[in-house]
Amino acid sequence: MNRRSLSFRQAAVLVARREFGQRIRDRSFFVSTAITVGIIAVVALLPRFTDLGEDAFDVALLGDDAALRAAVEQQAEIADVDITFVDVAAADEAEQLALDGDIDAYVDGDSVIVERSLDDALRVVLENAYNQAAGQAALTEAGIDPEQVAAALSSARLSTVTLDPDAEERTLRGTIAFFGSMVLFGQLIGYSMWVAMGVVEEKSSRVVEVILASIPPRALLSGKIVGIGLLGLLQLVLIGVLGLGIAGAVGLLGFSAAMITPVLLSLGWFVLGYAAYACLAAAAAARISRQEELQNVTTPVTMMTMISYFASFLAFLSPGSTLVDVVSVVPPFSALVMPIRMARGDAAAWEVTLSLALMLALIAALIVLAARIYEGAVLRMGSKVPMREALAGSRRHR
Repeated sequence: MNRRSLSFRQAAVLVARREFGQRIRDRSFFVSTAITVGIIAVVALLPRFTDLGEDAFDVALLGDDAALRAAVEQQAEIADVDITFVDVAAADEAEQLALDGDIDAYVDGDSVIVERSLDDALRVVLENAYNQAAGQAALTEAGIDPEQVAAALSSARLSTVTLDPDAEERTLRGTIAFFGSMVLFGQLIGYSMWVAMGVVEEKSSRVVEVILASIPPRALLSGKIVGIGLLGLLQLVLIGVLGLGIAGAVGLLGFSAAMITPVLLSLGWFVLGYAAYACLAAAAAARISRQEELQNVTTPVTMMTMISYFASFLAFLSPGSTLVDVVSVVPPFSALVMPIRMARGDAAAWEVTLSLALMLALIAALIVLAARIYEGAVLRMGSKVPMREALAGSRRHR
């Protein structure tokens, strides 16, 4: 059979279609998509069914103290704390409710009684309310109208001027980008390993010998990376659309161009990150003939992805650190870090430009290197092919 019967482009497209068609029918594609969307749904829906993220307490007040109750309500509103009052007839009943966990605390005279410990937020509310009620009572006894005193004290208002009015929106975009980087981490790991596994499967079964009788090795490698990458991009789009839809449906996010920006950034950086990591994984896998050796040769690739993943946490928690600024520019680590800085608006134009330029340069170099290693080692069976021999073998095939 004539090896040159297909052009490089035709052969690569043919392989890409085959890889995409085979992988999209794989059950793991649908399972991983469902699991990821399910996790997003749980994160979005959990606050609606729990008190997670809210300060809500059940409190009992002994005695008919309307002033204290009004003060607690006022202080709770100021502190953004949800207080539910439980009516009790006597101290014994309140104590039993506290021991049973039905109330968080009860106030008896000048004491707050709890089962074990008093939450800090509830402590502030009750202490401020008690001081307020006691102060009003003292003013009344002294013949001073508490309402006049309160009006005098609250007559002046201190206004707040925000120098960065978009800070809240930028923080939200950064949060979305951070969760997007977490998804990206799984995608980069999963799909680059799919490329590596595919290379080893074809090599160990000797199918690659049949395929390479018709198409060049570089076309086979290019088609494999492109086909699997398109599937990963499709899955990421589905996750992004469904994730935003769920978050919008439960009121967690409002739909706007600003909220879609982090998703688009994640998609773009997935393409760049995948191209780099998939080339590294394919080159490593081409040197072995058994699946048992795959984990060993791909460990450096996995470690680089893990470093990027931990750096994304640092970018989210400490956005102004020098280390984050440096890592966001250095490829391939920038694939998970730069989207967060871009979404938050923390990255300068020159940093984004430099990061993209370095990533594209690395991808170009890795494509050439991976193609040479693949070409020189993919037909070598048996033990792991040394790097030098793989590169020398590629020159002999030319």
